[in-house]
Amino acid sequence: MLDIANFDHIGIRISDRDTSVAFYELLGFELIADGGYSAGHPLVMLHPSGININLLGPATAKPGENILMDEKPKYPGITHLAVKVADAEAAEAFVTENDIAITGRREFKGTKTIFIRDPDRNVLELVGPGPSVAELIAEHVHAE
Repeated sequence: MLDIANFDHIGIRISDRDTSVAFYELLGFELIADGGYSAGHPLVMLHPSGININLLGPATAKPGENILMDEKPKYPGITHLAVKVADAEAAEAFVTENDIAITGRREFKGTKTIFIRDPDRNVLELVGPGPSVAELIAEHVHAE
């Protein structure tokens, strides 16, 4: 077994630097370094929670589409980023107040989840308090 401690960062390809930086800043991320975005290197953004995202670009094909989620062929790759939020209702109010569309929602055993999209339609799942999604799925599967 590989001794993994945690995620270090998540890379997200984007098509428009200013629009994407503004979106992630709205969510609480801070741009702490530009590693050379125009040459395909990351914009490093850090959230107070410790989550580190690297915005990579510029995308050269299909801007504004997420090929992994939006096209009929299902390509391999990361389809979404799920983060825990302290308060599901407050998270929903925040995205609504900031005109961020909610593109999906689930509630299972009291855990509320909403899905939003960044400017390039990359999916973020905002998971409310309660058991982890892994626990909920495992419990559901093993109950059948």
